[in-house]
Amino acid sequence: MTNSPNPVSKNRGRLLAAAASIAIAGAIGLSAVTSGTQPVLADAVRVEAPQAPGFADVVEKVSPAVVSVRVKATADQVANDEDGFGPRGFDNLPDDHPMKRFFRQFRGGEWQNGGPRWHRNHERQPRPVAQGSGFFISDDGYLVTNNHVVEGGSSFTVVTNDGKELDAKLIGTDPRTDLAVLKVDGGGKFTYVDFADDNKVRVGDWVVAVGNPFGLGGTVTAGIVSARGRDIGAGPYDDFIQIDAAVNRGNSGGPAFNLNGQVVGVNTAIFSPSGGSVGIAFAIPATTAKQVVQDLMKDGSVKRGWLGVQIQPVTPDIAESLGLKDAKGALVAGVQDDGPAKKAGIVSGDIITQVNGKDVSSSRELARVIGANPPGQSVEVTLLRNGKTETMKIDLGALPTSDKQASAEQQQAPQSATETLADLGLTVTSADDGKGLVVTAVEPDSDAADRGIQAGDVITAINSAEVKAPGDVTKAMEDAAKAGRKAVLVQVSRDDANRFVTLPVNKG
Repeated sequence: MTNSPNPVSKNRGRLLAAAASIAIAGAIGLSAVTSGTQPVLADAVRVEAPQAPGFADVVEKVSPAVVSVRVKATADQVANDEDGFGPRGFDNLPDDHPMKRFFRQFRGGEWQNGGPRWHRNHERQPRPVAQGSGFFISDDGYLVTNNHVVEGGSSFTVVTNDGKELDAKLIGTDPRTDLAVLKVDGGGKFTYVDFADDNKVRVGDWVVAVGNPFGLGGTVTAGIVSARGRDIGAGPYDDFIQIDAAVNRGNSGGPAFNLNGQVVGVNTAIFSPSGGSVGIAFAIPATTAKQVVQDLMKDGSVKRGWLGVQIQPVTPDIAESLGLKDAKGALVAGVQDDGPAKKAGIVSGDIITQVNGKDVSSSRELARVIGANPPGQSVEVTLLRNGKTETMKIDLGALPTSDKQASAEQQQAPQSATETLADLGLTVTSADDGKGLVVTAVEPDSDAADRGIQAGDVITAINSAEVKAPGDVTKAMEDAAKAGRKAVLVQVSRDDANRFVTLPVNKG
């Protein structure tokens, strides 16, 4: 009788055979590795999704045109500002002010008695006062930077992207737009860049900033256009492009490029509580820079047209007080005696709405439009006066080199009876010369105080009508109320300068 196989023994045999096979395979694999044959590995993870374009191609092309600008001056005391980001006069700031702390850490200066102490060279050698950025705009060595970078300098050195140091001379500056032009002689042909048409720049467009932050040399940052038409109080021609690319001390005068390698703006200022970048930087638009640079290259200075008026914005309150539908245009607050506007017949209270047929949306735009015309140019000015439109031809004068206002006799405190306009919170008296009402007192919580009227101000007109007595104020209020207006426009003179404020008609 034949015995049947034991199932347990049969399974055990199969397991032993499999184990032997694995052992043999392992031995073979080990032999293969030790004999120099590379093992077969799985492919590494690779994502084939579309990748966003970078900035390397743009940077490669434009970097040779961007330079560092070093400025030296022979002076007993160097300027407080390294490259002009922020106001001069750090010694006037409190010791715990963040800008003062930043300056101390950045420059390593010792602060004593409210000012920095530096080791002096008795031979009065040129010493560094500023370090910024710039960029070539021609192959023969003309380059652009900021006026505040070169201001006060006696010698200038340009450091190119490849490390060459070249002497440069100052061609001209324009403090009103904070631009300057330098010229490098020698050094062969230079790589240069063009200005873009910044009118085509849109909020959200990419920009690349190249410059010399903190003296590090060529550094690239990127961001987008955050806003347009920014007014930061730097001057009458403020129209900055705001970008969020990192711009720091030393980037002053450097370019902000679009993705075509064209300059859309010249970096000139930042907003920062600490002195470092917080993503709010301001650049001079390319169109403005191009025009100014051309004038500087040609004449070494910029000659601007001059109208001879003091202007202020048309606010919604002012528009409502005059019965206007839109708060647009530039309100003439004063007219200078020797200016073209005076000769043409423009008076205080006029609202300039157009120049050469193009709308003027604000007082800043009027300043830019007039300044863009050369002296002697004839322009057609359209204005609103007492609700009617008038047009006149004006031959522009030359903008004075100083910003002094037209001279006028100072108002003397009159010695006459005063009268209280209780609902307005004003106490007034007639001026000695019969022109206007002198404010002698202002209630602290009144509408007049809220609008900045102070004792010593002279109220010269209301809704373009001259006032000579307190009764004129009351009558103007009543007339405005009958016309359905909520406020009247009051012309106020202070320190030889005029401005307009609104006061509600339901008070007075």
